[in-house]
Amino acid sequence: MINSSDQRASARAGALAEDLRSLVGKLKRRLREQTGPEELTPSQVSVLLRLEKDGPATVSSLARSEKMRPQSMSTAVAVLLDAGLVSGAPDPADGRQTILSLTKACRERIRVGRAARQDWLSRTISARLSPREQDELAAAVSLLKRLVDD
Repeated sequence: MINSSDQRASARAGALAEDLRSLVGKLKRRLREQTGPEELTPSQVSVLLRLEKDGPATVSSLARSEKMRPQSMSTAVAVLLDAGLVSGAPDPADGRQTILSLTKACRERIRVGRAARQDWLSRTISARLSPREQDELAAAVSLLKRLVDD
């Protein structure tokens, strides 16, 4: 039998989880707004971030990493190639495959976007939160890190 204290704790954790999920979604939308309209789909953005993090890759390896069908990944990559965000070169180990990597223009776009989001968030924290509230936010960020770090 579950006691009322356990039920209250579980209900509180559930409510906190719902509030946090909603808040993180709003924060993501606000941060996205800082870089203007995004013409890329979430899966295309995910491919770019994967290439940035893990380095050059084939369509097949990207599809496995993103849990997509190779045909779907090929479609996403074609758009990125056409937009000049990725480039392809023959795989030296298997000439039938292409190694994809970020272009210089894409790396600059990522850098500029991150800088805009960082600037907005820094200015907003400074403008809306007192030094004491900023300390509380730092403590909350530390707790959030514990939720996601392994």
